[in-house]
Amino acid sequence: MAKNDSLHKAKRAKADEFYTQLSDIENECRHYKEHFKGKTILCNCDDPRVSNFFRYFSLNFEHLGLKKLIATCYKSQDINLFSEGNTEKAVYIVYEGDKNGNKKVDDNELDIKELQGDGDFRSKECIELLKEADIVVTNPPFSLFREYVALLMEYEKKFLIIGNKNALTYKEVFSLLKANKIWTGVRGFSGGMWFKSDYEGKTEKIITDKEGNAAKIINVPSIWFTNLDHSKRHERLILYETYTPEKYPKYDNYDAIEVKKTAEIPMDYDGIMGVPITFLDKYNPEQFEILGLDDHRVVWRGRGPELNGKCVYRRIIIRKK
Repeated sequence: MAKNDSLHKAKRAKADEFYTQLSDIENECRHYKEHFKGKTILCNCDDPRVSNFFRYFSLNFEHLGLKKLIATCYKSQDINLFSEGNTEKAVYIVYEGDKNGNKKVDDNELDIKELQGDGDFRSKECIELLKEADIVVTNPPFSLFREYVALLMEYEKKFLIIGNKNALTYKEVFSLLKANKIWTGVRGFSGGMWFKSDYEGKTEKIITDKEGNAAKIINVPSIWFTNLDHSKRHERLILYETYTPEKYPKYDNYDAIEVKKTAEIPMDYDGIMGVPITFLDKYNPEQFEILGLDDHRVVWRGRGPELNGKCVYRRIIIRKK
């Protein structure tokens, strides 16, 4: 049984090895520069060999005005982002900026320290590093997303992290979205995100970098989650459609109208509506109120919303403010 458990853990770990591309990090982080200034940034789910999070923040340390950058490395990973050294010890790396003025991140500017444990973000020593940080920015294991977010909320940390789109419907995550304690990032929902990975079974393609090195990337339905404010979440959704009972029928089993697309929310209806989950990409908390999610257990007592006797795919329940 123990052997099988190990195999299952290894399989889950491999499935979680999605290495974020630098361009995706740059495109999102540029919207939060005012949040980063003077702050200690923690990347606590990062392999420094391939961590573009650590690379981005170290190379832009002065530009962003950071105070300190910390990255934790899981056991048996390279100890140095810029070398081929290996270690059986988990380590963490601290970078506090360019010391010699050459505008480069040199080996001797990286303070590399061993951890007693395996570098798991839930370990006591990694939690101590979490306490020191002002903002956490990383791509946590998707299989541990609930637990990861719960830890950030427990220690009241600001964060910018990547998660699977399905995480929007997790009870623990949706309750935070509903309460406006977390929200989605600036990047839109469409298209998914491309990650470097050896994992098979997803849409994949081969890319070549500037040095001619080939790497496989896979597409995963992923989005950014954060509790750092940004301008997009205050953009007012312009509504054009006019309500009619024929176009917006009520559910058979709930007093709300069906809205098939976010763009079709009627401008002249003030009652309760069921909208697609992708509504969260356009959600402005000053314009709309989220009432709930058709979790098939509470609102509809085991069934989703129904139209003409047929179950409709999951809906977020909203109304205009």
